[in-house]
Amino acid sequence: MKIKFKAIASLALVAVSSLILGSCTSDVDSPGTEYMPDMYRSPAIEPYVDYGEVRGKLNDNVRTKISALVPPSNTIPYYGTDSVDVSLMLPYFRKPSEAFKLTHGVYGQDLSASDEYTLSVNDKNPYAINDANAEQIFKNGKDLFNSYCSHCHGIKGDGNGPMVTSGAYAGVPNYQNVVATEGQMFYSIYYGKGAMGGHGSILNKKEIWTLVHYVRKFQDANYGKSVAATDSIN
Repeated sequence: MKIKFKAIASLALVAVSSLILGSCTSDVDSPGTEYMPDMYRSPAIEPYVDYGEVRGKLNDNVRTKISALVPPSNTIPYYGTDSVDVSLMLPYFRKPSEAFKLTHGVYGQDLSASDEYTLSVNDKNPYAINDANAEQIFKNGKDLFNSYCSHCHGIKGDGNGPMVTSGAYAGVPNYQNVVATEGQMFYSIYYGKGAMGGHGSILNKKEIWTLVHYVRKFQDANYGKSVAATDSIN
């Protein structure tokens, strides 16, 4: 009995050792033998995956090829079935002016020969604000502003963010003195203005319109309350 047990134990030890040693490789970039590759290496195309090695097959021609590509022009993610949200997320109808190609490095987009910033003067915020949603809009706006804007514009919107007080940037306006309609604010945030870069690639339209509401609050402490909640500031 003891002899059989020792034989089984010896065979088990040899099997485990072979398994471990078989997983080793001299290639420092290799994860070793993949015993169940389908568990963590999908055969379907996914972003940020090295397709140079799939299911044990090597293809050096695509090892460094980027799999995450820009979606076709004017396509949008699925935003549900709420018609208001869907319409809010449709592609921005205004185009960057031709000057943006030089001033803000805009490429891969259709450019406009017109001054679209001036044309946006009468554009209205489609994200309606009222007594029921104002508190949540301002909360979301504050979170977005502190994440993407306050380093230059300051948490109070006075243009004294840490990037300005450090001397790295200058000329950042105080929002209380800014003469711009909500449509122009959106255009400026989306494509950029002056030294500020565009945020259209990192914020969706609903988030930008939320920021417009939040900036309006800097200009008018009563903004978002029942009376004249959506009047433009000229």
